[in-house]
Amino acid sequence: MSRSPKVLAAVALTATAGLLVSAAPAQATAVRFTPGAPGAGDPYFPDMGNGGYDVAHYDIGLKYDPATKGVQAVTQIKARATQNLSRFNLDFLGPLKISALRVDGKKAAYKRTGAQELEITPPKGLREGKRFSVAVAYSGVPQTINDPALGVSGWVPTADGGIMLNQPIGAATIYPVNDTPLDKATYSITLAAPKGLATLANGDPAGSWTKGGLAVSRWKMRQPMASELSMIAIGKYDVLRTKLRTKNGSMPNITATDQQLGISAALAKDFNKQTGDYQNYLATIFGAYPFSSTGGIAVKANVGYALETQGRPVYDLTRRPGTIPRPDLLVHELAHQWTGDSLTPKRWADIWLNEGFATYSEWLYFEKYTGKPVQQTFDEVYATPADDDLWKPKTADPGRDNIFHPTVYDRGAMTLHALRKAIGDKKFFALAKAWPTANRYGNVSTADFIRFAEKISGKQLDALFQKWVYTSGKPTL
Repeated sequence: MSRSPKVLAAVALTATAGLLVSAAPAQATAVRFTPGAPGAGDPYFPDMGNGGYDVAHYDIGLKYDPATKGVQAVTQIKARATQNLSRFNLDFLGPLKISALRVDGKKAAYKRTGAQELEITPPKGLREGKRFSVAVAYSGVPQTINDPALGVSGWVPTADGGIMLNQPIGAATIYPVNDTPLDKATYSITLAAPKGLATLANGDPAGSWTKGGLAVSRWKMRQPMASELSMIAIGKYDVLRTKLRTKNGSMPNITATDQQLGISAALAKDFNKQTGDYQNYLATIFGAYPFSSTGGIAVKANVGYALETQGRPVYDLTRRPGTIPRPDLLVHELAHQWTGDSLTPKRWADIWLNEGFATYSEWLYFEKYTGKPVQQTFDEVYATPADDDLWKPKTADPGRDNIFHPTVYDRGAMTLHALRKAIGDKKFFALAKAWPTANRYGNVSTADFIRFAEKISGKQLDALFQKWVYTSGKPTL
């Protein structure tokens, strides 16, 4: 397989070329340049992310080859230096081989080091505040990560293609990236595959065409996105495109069902409709939907989970062929679009802010659509014996291997219900709407949430949160 960037141009990936800009003139004043940090400082994942710059945009052009199950790609990055950089790192993991790398259009030195570091030395230092570009051409078969505690992520091969699922550590297996939730960016993704295969990604559709026997699609995520929420799907899918009417207008609602699952046309249509219906329901709780398109992807990937990939969640239905996602699961992943996607934790230790709200949204769904009171669900979970594993980790600091532990989900939701009882329904639902609105597209922490809740409620809440999220063991009521 050729690794020449010219091959990618032949499949209409040249739309990304405008990202390259010329280097700024040399400065007369002597400046001290230093390397950017090789990590973003998260104690759970010290190798993830990098320092010294801020990414504004990723433009990924990727061609999939079913014969080799490999990819040929060019990723171009727009960024801004946040210090005087002598060199900087990107995260890039696995066997993908680089054939060319340029900074501001000029060849740059690079080497692969450590667990996942791509260390880049530009021809000359990058001054603080300078906007610069990076272009990396590469090819090969991407790695699939199978972490003993956290499961499968990265590029997941399927019977007729593959799907990219990146939470928490998969993105760097597919494209060079500053792989930290602290550095959100907008995205353009251009995908090419042989005719007969659908190509899907996050964001709004931005055109599709055929060339040289390849079907090409382009997607744009115009709102900031954390790398762990990026998504690519390639394979034989039945794709349904409709318009969802919302309180503020309309948007594309694109759902896709893997043909390997044998989902009927009627059920596929229901999947699309339920996605829109539940999204509009959640907007009554959390405020206006934060993105400009929606939908979902049902896939046979054998990963055993659903994931809130931004704007278009993915649902693995390997164990439930012929069906569509359960309504409560749809609600969970769609609720994440507000809490987890638009609002992203500053540290992985605060992931309960994602999962607690998404799980509590399920409880609210059950109350509204099935008549089961939220209090009843709370009571059932609270009845879990005190020696059960549910109560062992600290909800707001569960540990690296426990970021998907039941305490993050169930005790996170219980914390929100305890807060609701403490401040009353009126202030709680005002908080539920104001929290994602005030922090839209930002990063938040547990401490931020406590301060926000105290401001909305006018109450001092340290004791409540100390009991529910900062202390292990079953809380007393």
